Amino acid sequence: MKPWLAESDDENQAPANEEENGEEGENSPTGRKGRKGRKGAGAANRKARENAKKDKKKKDADESDEEDAITEEELDKLKEAVEEKKKLIATIRNKPWKMKQKLEVLKDAQAFVEKFEGALGKGKGKKFYAYKVMMLKKWMKFQRDFENFKTACIPWEMKIKEIESHFGSSVASYFIFLRWMYGINMILFGLTFGLVMVPEALMGKPYGSIPRKTVPRAEQPSAMNFATLYDFSGFAQYSVLFYGYYNSQRTIGWLQFRLPLSYLLVGIGTIAYSFMVVIRTMAKNANDDGGGDDNSFNFSWKMYTSWDFLIGNPETADNKFASITTSFKESILEEQENRKEENIHLVRFLRVLANFIVLCTLAGSGYLIYFVVRRSQQFALEGLENYGWWERNEVNTVMSLLGMFCPTMFDVVSGLENYHPRIALRWQLGRIFALFLGNLYTFLIALMDEINLKRQEEKIVQHNMTMWYANLFNGSQSENSTFVVDPADVPRGPCWETMVGQEFVRLTVNDIMTTYVTILTGDFLQAVFVRFFNYCWCWDLEYGWPSYCEFDISGNVLGLIFNQGMIWMGSFYAPCLPLINVFRLHTSMYLQCWAVMCCNVPHARVFKASRSNNFYMAMLLFILFLAMLPVVYTIVSIPPSFDCGPFSGKQRMFEVIQETLHHDFPAWFAKVFGYASNPGLILPFILLMVMSIYYLNATSKGYQASILELKKKLQSQAEENKKRSKKAAEKAAETQDDPTKPNNSPGSQPNRSDGTGAGPKGKNLEVPPRIAVTRPPAPKGPPVPS
Repeated sequence: MKPWLAESDDENQAPANEEENGEEGENSPTGRKGRKGRKGAGAANRKARENAKKDKKKKDADESDEEDAITEEELDKLKEAVEEKKKLIATIRNKPWKMKQKLEVLKDAQAFVEKFEGALGKGKGKKFYAYKVMMLKKWMKFQRDFENFKTACIPWEMKIKEIESHFGSSVASYFIFLRWMYGINMILFGLTFGLVMVPEALMGKPYGSIPRKTVPRAEQPSAMNFATLYDFSGFAQYSVLFYGYYNSQRTIGWLQFRLPLSYLLVGIGTIAYSFMVVIRTMAKNANDDGGGDDNSFNFSWKMYTSWDFLIGNPETADNKFASITTSFKESILEEQENRKEENIHLVRFLRVLANFIVLCTLAGSGYLIYFVVRRSQQFALEGLENYGWWERNEVNTVMSLLGMFCPTMFDVVSGLENYHPRIALRWQLGRIFALFLGNLYTFLIALMDEINLKRQEEKIVQHNMTMWYANLFNGSQSENSTFVVDPADVPRGPCWETMVGQEFVRLTVNDIMTTYVTILTGDFLQAVFVRFFNYCWCWDLEYGWPSYCEFDISGNVLGLIFNQGMIWMGSFYAPCLPLINVFRLHTSMYLQCWAVMCCNVPHARVFKASRSNNFYMAMLLFILFLAMLPVVYTIVSIPPSFDCGPFSGKQRMFEVIQETLHHDFPAWFAKVFGYASNPGLILPFILLMVMSIYYLNATSKGYQASILELKKKLQSQAEENKKRSKKAAEKAAETQDDPTKPNNSPGSQPNRSDGTGAGPKGKNLEVPPRIAVTRPPAPKGPPVPS
């Protein structure tokens, strides 16, 4: 018997079984023909049992032979049945059944598939199908395991999901952005470490061989002090961490590695790679943002489709519950903001006042930074060894303090404007961005003044070194002897590139320390105070002042962007900066994840982050462009130092490309490159690119307008269909309630002129079903007189 044909065979065998039972009734020992006495009853029963066993064995053998001889038609039916059960297993979650029924049907379907997939492999020509089914199962299992493996390999994915479930998508967007920045800095660190630092350390001249790789004699006693190393001077200054340590030799080592060319190309390549990645991410986010409308039936979708019934872990269930609660808060806030009515004149006045306060703060912070930088230049001219720790670190400390307190002031001022939380966050980000950018460029302007002073000092030192070498040569000639001068005793000029790199490294380290101290002494100590002193205080500390801190999204995001701008700007002068930033981002992820879960509370107005992170990316792209300008200016316009760095001895840094073309490439290639770098070709090419970008932008805006128009048409069509269905339902209810109308008579036809029936114009539309309307029962007893 074939199980997949069991139902039809059972129906056909039912009459045959009845006939067999009738015959057995006649021939049995107790039947009509068997009444010959009780003597042979036992022998007859034994014989009947033996015959039944033989028949059963024969029947089983016949069934196995029949299973071995499966016809093509039965094989096709079996394949169809197995495929239907597989489809049922795949779509069981979508069935509107009870959970108990789903589990029963699922178990039966899985048992059927496990049992009869093997039957397809019996017989000639069917083993390949069984092998294909087995390999398909293994491939599907491998795909599931590989997807789980990819998810497990995403750094900090579970931490971010847990934060999102408790604090909303807006806070989680910061940690996603931090993880993205970590990946970018890992690539930058790999480029600088593998192509600049490692070749110089392995194949370059060792420490102490030449003056630029040796600590001066006067600085050696304090070169290993903690204060000196923390200030990135001493042995830290004369190492591969900074620009001045690298030699200007065109090739180094047995590989003939071209270090100056590699240094320049890595500096340009890091900026080009960052541009490419940021623009690509913005384009990807713009494509992901083109989804459908999520405002229709928003609460209904969240109510009935949010829960995941496959969750089996209690901790995961708690996180999912918190996530659903947070998403309801976000949607309720969105609906409240859409329905809010405001006094427009008061709101405008308050917004103008808030912007005036912000502009005054920005101007004051810029002047303060310019003032302290000019003071630091005076201290440098008089000698920093005559001053204390504050005078040496005044610029970095003032910039860190401004970055810590000004965002808090902007947050207080933003309460006057009464914006939607998402719009208020963007205004806050823009203001803090303007603050950081103004501070950074004020710092750079003051730094350029210091570079000019260093260059003037360099000319004097260069003249003095010429005189020193001349006196040394004359003295050796007069005494007819050769003097060997220790590199530590050779006078050297001020390396302005190393000075710039040291300033950026100090600024980065100071920013890291300020961030960590703020988290530990601010959020953590405040949370401990509120938690343990709330029981013995005069008022409720958790709901009053000071309460628990909220996570500062705008300040942390702008801190990341500002820090990344310093990395792009300073990594050309200090190749160690990407390594320092990788360490900072790695530790920040763990420290801030711990702080936000232990010390912070969700925002009072939880709002949903925009589906694209392009606002963050736009600010990052802008700071990247502004960070590129000083680097390109120094490469093209400012002469490098004469006795330090890989470009010493050249008038401009980019001349190393011309030198490489002259020595390592044929003459025709150098000529073609010279023609291609002609401004007469570059300017038209740039103009063509600008026109192409303008055209593509206009085309994209036209497509977006068309998409919005189509969305509006679809929405209006859906509203019209709802109105039609509602009118048809009301008409059907009125017709059912009023039996005196002629339309309810048996021979009458309903009016189909509105197109909702099956008339010639509305033949494709279905007639709406009648709605049963229940009314409250009539009062019992005699009527009450009016």
